[in-house]
Amino acid sequence: MHTASHFHPICYFSDRKTTTKRISLTKTKIPHSRHLLRGLEFTGRAWNLKFPVRVPETRLCVIPNTDDGHPSLSVSEENANTNNAIHTIDDGRPSISLSEQTNQQSTNANNTLIPALNTFLSKWSPPRYLWRGLSVFILAGQVIIRTLKGKVHWRNTLQQLERVGPKSVGVCLLTSAFVGMAFTIQFVREFTRLGLNRSVGGVLALAFSRELSPVVTSIVVAGRIGSAFAAELGTMQVSEQTDTLRVLGSDPVDYLVTPRVIASCVALPFLTLMCFTLGMASSAFLADSVYGISINIILDSAQRALKSWDIISAMIKSQVFGAIISVVSCAWGVTTLGGAKGVGESTTSAVVLSLVGIFMADFALSYCFFQGAGDSLKNCV
Repeated sequence: MHTASHFHPICYFSDRKTTTKRISLTKTKIPHSRHLLRGLEFTGRAWNLKFPVRVPETRLCVIPNTDDGHPSLSVSEENANTNNAIHTIDDGRPSISLSEQTNQQSTNANNTLIPALNTFLSKWSPPRYLWRGLSVFILAGQVIIRTLKGKVHWRNTLQQLERVGPKSVGVCLLTSAFVGMAFTIQFVREFTRLGLNRSVGGVLALAFSRELSPVVTSIVVAGRIGSAFAAELGTMQVSEQTDTLRVLGSDPVDYLVTPRVIASCVALPFLTLMCFTLGMASSAFLADSVYGISINIILDSAQRALKSWDIISAMIKSQVFGAIISVVSCAWGVTTLGGAKGVGESTTSAVVLSLVGIFMADFALSYCFFQGAGDSLKNCV
């Protein structure tokens, strides 16, 4: 164990004729004597000067003397840190650098901030709706990557395609037919009073192709297929069947999610086209049988008003809606917690969020597709 020792020389000088000089050497043991100062005192007849001088830190150690073989005492001075060193400027006065103090303060701040941040992150858990919302985007990215790489389970994809497409045709067509007849009643009543009977078919065709057919079809599919996706995957998640797939070497995204997303995106445009056709047919039948407007007038007006972009935009919308329904439902299913109650809550929230996403996407796409003043009806008047 090293002991820090300091030697304090004390000198006396006199200006008398008989000059005497006394030099004494005292040794003091003080631990950690980093801030001790050596005092030099000059005493004269007319003046006294006192100023502190920093004493370098020293250590005593015993080393063998090579000359006589006996141990001798040696004093070794440690090199002080350059940041703590005293620098002398031009006027001869000592100045102390502040770099060490600044570095020490920044180090202490980092040492206190990092543990506090680690403690906060270890105790903080994000809200459930936040990480479930993030899971939707993560799952969508995984599906896109796997589809581009060709990692698709085609057998499951065909099964889901049959489920979304042919098995959903009946309820979609029935809904579209009654929605078309309901809109026909409102349009025919108002346009007949204005004498615009020849414009009824064009207005119905534009309304069905641009908005009603893709939105109504997507709402029906969200209630029928989206809820089924969320319930199935939620049950599998609660019963740990997805973990079993991982143990068997199958990725749940490849086996369960990607086929459902592809099937929804492929089937919905065809369902939308069929719903548009049946909606226009039911509207023409009601206008002819109830309000006396010929079917030929309705169809001719619709043919003049419609353009190819109207049908293409409806197909694009239905594809986007199908992706929203499938991704949201699958994401809510695979993040289900809490048993049967959690499955029911996930199913309900998946359908609600799918409908909200459909309406938001419909507004965004309509704003992008149809800007400026339209001229589709000028050929129908």
